[in-house]
Amino acid sequence: MTAEQLLTINCLNVAFRLPESVIHAVDDIDMAINRGEAHGLVGESGSGKTVTALSIMKLVPSPPARISGEITFNGENLLQKTEDEISAIRGAKIAMIYQDPMSSLNPVQRVGDQLAEAILTHQRIPKTEAFRTAVKLMDDMGIPSPEKRAKDYPHLLSGGMRQRIVIAMALACNPDLVIADEPTTMLDLITQSQILELMKERVKGRTSILYITHDLGLVAELCNRVTVMYAGKIMESGSVYQIFENPLHPYTKGLLESVPRVDDVGLLRTMPGTLPDPANPPVGCRFHPRCPYARDNCKKEKSTFEAEPGHWVACELRW
Repeated sequence: MTAEQLLTINCLNVAFRLPESVIHAVDDIDMAINRGEAHGLVGESGSGKTVTALSIMKLVPSPPARISGEITFNGENLLQKTEDEISAIRGAKIAMIYQDPMSSLNPVQRVGDQLAEAILTHQRIPKTEAFRTAVKLMDDMGIPSPEKRAKDYPHLLSGGMRQRIVIAMALACNPDLVIADEPTTMLDLITQSQILELMKERVKGRTSILYITHDLGLVAELCNRVTVMYAGKIMESGSVYQIFENPLHPYTKGLLESVPRVDDVGLLRTMPGTLPDPANPPVGCRFHPRCPYARDNCKKEKSTFEAEPGHWVACELRW
């Protein structure tokens, strides 16, 4: 049985025109997310992950950004939507969880009122009912004494509680897709585990999650499929098993080898070099200046091919 695709990205390009240069943040990428799937988007900081996510939400400012391609959600191209049309989709059909909850919460408004407001934006129900629903969502998120906490301001809550509030806001209208941009980066390990369990529960239904991170350990725990980005390009994509058990791109291998392991002895493994200048990226494979296996042919334009069913890679090496 073929999985039902919820979101497809075709030939997406996002470039920022500056006075003296053009920054190619996302360069001709293709990606698909199935309904009910947890999909990991991984890569170093500056790879284009967040810009891709903001493009889905149509939150990239234009100008200075120039966006082209197609982002199809439930059969409709989001990039062709008017601001009123996309506003009706944000929160109701597609929601986003940011890594810093304080950037998503109003510091002078009680958290229960903020949650109720998120519900009232897309549902015509009485305010009292919206507030009761907000308290119920807080209880579902594992927040103790939700009736009391609903009357608190964000600064009175711990970081873990604030993030739970942000997740509750994202899930308030039962969206089809949740975009989680490093949602556990600022939390301790125990709270991270609790938040991930909450998000896992959501994937058991029809909700899809695009999980953006550089933490491959969390991807292995949470996701069904993985897309690896580098310097605005997709290097590899496949199931979690394919990426972790049979990585084909040297960049993917480098990321996996950089993950700390309990049985490691000695120094942590790292990849030499840094991301290229986005205003002047290398021709051919973007990774070739850092790749230990690079050949002259790697400096030519590359195409992505399917190495095995569902496993795509932008590299000609055979391991």
